[in-house]
Amino acid sequence: MKNAVFLFVFFVLISGILMGCDNNGVEEEQSDGLAITTSFSVLGDIIDQIIGDRGHVDYIVPIGEEPHEYEPVPSDFRNVSDADVFYVNGLDLEEWLENIVENVTDTEIVTLADGVTPIPLEGDDEADPHAWLSPKNVIIYVENLVNDLKERDPEGEAVYTENAEAYLTELEELDDWITEQVSQIPEEHRVIVLSENAFKYFGEDYGFHTEGIWEINSHEEGTPRQFARLTELVIERNVPGLFVETTVDTRYMETISNESGVPIVGEVYTDAVGESGSGADTYIDMMRHNVEVFTEGLM
Repeated sequence: MKNAVFLFVFFVLISGILMGCDNNGVEEEQSDGLAITTSFSVLGDIIDQIIGDRGHVDYIVPIGEEPHEYEPVPSDFRNVSDADVFYVNGLDLEEWLENIVENVTDTEIVTLADGVTPIPLEGDDEADPHAWLSPKNVIIYVENLVNDLKERDPEGEAVYTENAEAYLTELEELDDWITEQVSQIPEEHRVIVLSENAFKYFGEDYGFHTEGIWEINSHEEGTPRQFARLTELVIERNVPGLFVETTVDTRYMETISNESGVPIVGEVYTDAVGESGSGADTYIDMMRHNVEVFTEGLM
């Protein structure tokens, strides 16, 4: 749990977050349908594909920031306390945030990654949380989501079932497309190198070796030893290109590029979808973008 826990709890209590009032002390009009809050934008888009017109979805971590170290503000707790349900990824991603939420609201927390086979972080007992970076796992997320929504809102069962069937078809088509695209990359070039080793689930499902300066952004260090290890690996494996993430400072990978002589060949999305108009502002579009970048950069 972060050091700021007690400060945020204090803000929650004095801001009237649990009273359902706006900044002027006036009770706000409640929207029709389910009020859903989730932790970050990737989950927000997945949920939005299923909820349809049965409710609305808010997410806490802004696009462009990463959820491992985000420090919430009082309005975030207001969003959670006003919600009918708070959907989280799980796999230890939002554990500290969940602990805070449980202290300030009785909103139910539901984990969408339940049933995913976890991949451990190297040298750690924790699971790598980035299961959503493989569409095969997002199929599990959707199944968990639909089961919960049907129990929470039985009248919307037909809508959730229809939307889920359509979205699952898209995910299966995405899975097939990824398999076809990566088959073009020579096997010896199937190495994904970033600041954060976020593509382990993707790599396991589609035949890539993955590496990062660090395992997860909350463990971010960028030590000389880490830089030396990764630089040596990049040179030994004759890696054709390196990648940067939209939510991580690019200077870390620029250092690896300068020391190894291997160019940075593209930017990928890991912990957030793209801004509106980016061409990667949905989960499926973000994954298509990533695979295109990998395919072009590793040929």
